[in-house]
Amino acid sequence: MSLNTDNIILNNRMTQENLKDKGKSDKSVYIETYGCQMNFSDTEIVLSLMSEFGYTQTMQPEGSDVILINTCSVREHAETKIYNRLQHLKPYKKKNPNLIVGIIGCMAERLRQELLDNYPIVDLIIGPDEYRKVPHLIESVVETGEKGIAVKLSRVETYDDITPVRKDGVTAFLSVMRGCDKFCTFCVVPFTRGRERSRNFNTVVDEVKMLFDQGVKDVTLLGQNVNSYRFDGKDFSDLLRACARAVPEVRIRYTTSHPYDCSMKLLHTMAEHDNICKYIHLPIQSGSDRILKLMNRLYTVEEYMAVMQKARELMPEIGLSTDIISCFPTETEDDHLLTLKVINEVKYDGAYTFLYSKRENTKASKMEESICEETKKRRLDEIIELQREISYNINSKLVGKTKKVLIETVSKKSDDFLMGRTDCNKSVIIPKRQTFVDQNGNLDIPKEYSPGDEVSVKINKANSATLFGEPVLIR
Repeated sequence: MSLNTDNIILNNRMTQENLKDKGKSDKSVYIETYGCQMNFSDTEIVLSLMSEFGYTQTMQPEGSDVILINTCSVREHAETKIYNRLQHLKPYKKKNPNLIVGIIGCMAERLRQELLDNYPIVDLIIGPDEYRKVPHLIESVVETGEKGIAVKLSRVETYDDITPVRKDGVTAFLSVMRGCDKFCTFCVVPFTRGRERSRNFNTVVDEVKMLFDQGVKDVTLLGQNVNSYRFDGKDFSDLLRACARAVPEVRIRYTTSHPYDCSMKLLHTMAEHDNICKYIHLPIQSGSDRILKLMNRLYTVEEYMAVMQKARELMPEIGLSTDIISCFPTETEDDHLLTLKVINEVKYDGAYTFLYSKRENTKASKMEESICEETKKRRLDEIIELQREISYNINSKLVGKTKKVLIETVSKKSDDFLMGRTDCNKSVIIPKRQTFVDQNGNLDIPKEYSPGDEVSVKINKANSATLFGEPVLIR
């Protein structure tokens, strides 16, 4: 049996204040997050809501009172991972029958009935616009034993009044708008995250200032399509400019953009401000106008290339990346070759490449698929190999040059090294400790670096994904 929650907050027998009082005990929540940066931002919102009701975050599922899985539905593989993960969580539920397990996010919105029918381990199913109900639904499950479902989409919800619970660190994601109105024929986002709506302009700028006060030095403005941001007559270029001016010491980035809305005004705004990072992730998806039309991408290759050309003209050292879907229904060998041509002409720094993944109820799912598996693998391999070669050539040309790097974290491979990024989004690995030689050939006192430091780094090695270097003193 499941509980319909249209009025769950009003009908809940415990008021919010009572829940908070109850929450002064040792209740804990564990959240796993899959998918895009927006999902990670949403997890921070959920943690904020949970903390208001007395829940503390734990970093492991063992012993937690609530396990939430924040899910992605963009590709079939992403959903398969969640199904497999639910199987792995069964022993925790068996060990603790009172454990609450919830699926939140895009997959909850899209596959609620399948989750209810086939996965009895799941107690909660909550879509991206219903996160305010998470604590109330948890309490309802505890008291009634009935499953909780809240998956309605909203045309107004932006969580603008909620301050996310962020981990201490140098970088932060800041959601500025939600949803998408583009309705690409392959994409479920408009159906899982709803229509576009933008946060209050002044609230976003104030939050950027707050992040600066908390020590954040690199902020990424987020949205399914940030370029479509609109609030009170202001567009995304206006928002980007206002954020850059409000915190000139902070690097400002943004993702993701849609080529249809990437304006010349936006490019000029980026070029005019030193603290707006010179990096654009602009998905092309295909180099064939025929395929782009089938995808309902709303632009031609020529229009896309004009944006790339202007970006490079205004910002010669800009970093460019993209998304590419290989083997979209009816894609021919000529269409594939046109995609390789675009990659060769733009020379992206990096690309996220995928085989087309059929999503139920999208227009593309009704199109004929006739490409054999062997051809799919070959085409994707050719795209990956070409992009890897281009990325390596671009990165190799940086060897011997000195770049400013903002250190973000300890390297994943060794505590003796740190990872940072350049303005144009290049990942750079440097040693944590460096001893310098003074002008007389004597050793200076060794210097140790840490996240938050901005360091001049001489690049001495590169591969297709990463730069390696050592700090230098600018005397």
